[in-house]
Amino acid sequence: MEQRISLITLAVDDLKKSRDFYQRLGWKPVESPPGIVAFDLIGQTLGLFARSEMLGEVGLPVAPMNDGFSGVILSHNVRDKAEIAPLLDRARAAGARIVKPPQDTPWGGHHGHFADPDGHIWEVAFNPFSTLGADGAFQWNGIS
Repeated sequence: MEQRISLITLAVDDLKKSRDFYQRLGWKPVESPPGIVAFDLIGQTLGLFARSEMLGEVGLPVAPMNDGFSGVILSHNVRDKAEIAPLLDRARAAGARIVKPPQDTPWGGHHGHFADPDGHIWEVAFNPFSTLGADGAFQWNGIS
C-alpha cells in the first residue's frame, strides 16, 4: 500500500446543510453523483456522505452522531499565524462552533479549532517547522 490518503469522507446528517457550510468557507464542490458532495483538495478529495448511507455501506448500525469527540482532527495549515483568527471568524460566520480560540502552542506554533455542523473537529494551524509549498502542499517536516 502506498503512503497516501486519496479521499477523506465525512458522515453528515444533512448533506445540503454541510455542503452549504463548506461553500460558505469558500470551497467549491466538483461534479459528483447524487448523494455525495466532493471538494477536490491539493492531492486528495474531501467527500460528504449521508451518515445513514455511510454506516449501511460499511455494515454498521445506523445511529446519529453524538456530541462526543470522534478521535479525528482535520487540520488546515496556513502560512502565517495572522491567518488563523480570520479563518476561525469565517468558520463561525459559516455556522461552525469555535471549540478553541486562536492561541500559541507549547511547541512553538499557533492554532485554534472549530466544529463543523456535524461536530467534525477542524484545526487551523501555523507550524513554523512545517512550512507549506508554493501550492499550499503540506509535509510534516516542511517542503524543501
